[in-house]
Amino acid sequence: MASKANTGKEANIGKEANTGKDADTTDVETAEETTSPADSKPGSKSGLKTERAAAVPHHSFFSRLYTGTGAFEVVGRRRLWYGISGAIVAVAILSIILRGFTFGIDFKGGTTVSMPAAGAGGTVGVVQVEDVFKKTLGSDPESVVIVGNGASATVQIRSEALTNDQTTKLRNALFDAFQPKGTDGKPSKKAISDSAVSETWGDQITKKALIALAVFLALVSLYITVRYERYMAISALTTMVFDLAVTAGVYSLVGFEVTPATVIGLLTILGFSLYDTVIVFDKVEENTHGFQHTTRRTFAEQANLAINQTFMRSINTSLIGVLPVLALMVVAVWLLGVGTLKDLALVQLVGILVGTYSSIFFATPLLVTLRERTELVRTHTRRVVRRRNPGSSADPEKDPDKVSEKTAKAVKADEPTESPGDDAAGETTRTASASTKPVPNKPTPGARPVRPTGTRRPTGKRNAGKR
Repeated sequence: MASKANTGKEANIGKEANTGKDADTTDVETAEETTSPADSKPGSKSGLKTERAAAVPHHSFFSRLYTGTGAFEVVGRRRLWYGISGAIVAVAILSIILRGFTFGIDFKGGTTVSMPAAGAGGTVGVVQVEDVFKKTLGSDPESVVIVGNGASATVQIRSEALTNDQTTKLRNALFDAFQPKGTDGKPSKKAISDSAVSETWGDQITKKALIALAVFLALVSLYITVRYERYMAISALTTMVFDLAVTAGVYSLVGFEVTPATVIGLLTILGFSLYDTVIVFDKVEENTHGFQHTTRRTFAEQANLAINQTFMRSINTSLIGVLPVLALMVVAVWLLGVGTLKDLALVQLVGILVGTYSSIFFATPLLVTLRERTELVRTHTRRVVRRRNPGSSADPEKDPDKVSEKTAKAVKADEPTESPGDDAAGETTRTASASTKPVPNKPTPGARPVRPTGTRRPTGKRNAGKR
């Protein structure tokens, strides 16, 4: 019995006396047991990859999306996003230069005539209205559109400024041709309405809209400059210009009519885009606070982690913003036929989508690119690369994206999700585990304690040694 007990003690002591391995290595060895003997050799690269793959738990797409573990590489692929963003801006600018904008009557002046689409002879068609207009006034209208559906559908005719005689003549011709019905269901001339805006009024509206846009941009620029450091301010302002250019390009490309409601909606979505960018930048600022004092993650990795941590907030905010806008479009187009609501809803829908894209895939990557030009970030990135890959020749200044991808893979392979405040503790643990030569007479940091061979383990029974 004594020999069996001693044998068991020696086996336990042999297991516990492994002082050359830290806690992380012990976890990897546990995962190593699931691999084949050929791949689990200590010096083989395939064994190391298999160990890391087995040590990292597999999470679903939505789990990674909601937990913000940093699994989605955005900053490391910023060249791709720069290319996509540049192509979008190029198309938008070309459309603005070549096609221009379709300004509403409030900006360029003119006359608008509206009447119900339901007439005595059935529903009025666009081609029929254009023919009546040309026969009556000898020229083509600028546009004829049918807004709304069913009984609320209306025909809107827009043309250059008409005199009172021309307007009266056109109203009589439209009534004779289509017999539009009034609210009582009977044909009535009062069902045909008209409105005119002079060119002078349009010029005043244009100037006021430009002044409002300039004041908004000035106030926003002042706030961002005071609130954030220089590179964040530059990135946020550039992102806002990006949103403005792309939204204007979409209006030019599709041919949406620019009205005062469009300008109001544009100011609204610029504020939304800025709000989303500020949320991401606040998280970046939190993650990168004092980053130069640790070598756990690079600045680019901390920024990418901030994007992942705010992914769902940005998406949920956009969805909540898009749903009422879609409802507004349904009410404006299919139920009420109100053109003003349609213009307001269109610019908000386009702006929300563009603002969400830019805050995630443009603003933060641009910030990282600007910060990586500073000596502080370059020096810190070199320290992180040297610590993780002592023999690596990667130069973060020549190819920062490649370094970001490599270091991100290393972080995913052996680091759990942690808050920025855990960097100090993590740094101490990893530094201790990196040392391969144990100090004589001292246990390696992170190793299991070694029990002296000459002592007996207490049994917990009273007077056990007196038997």
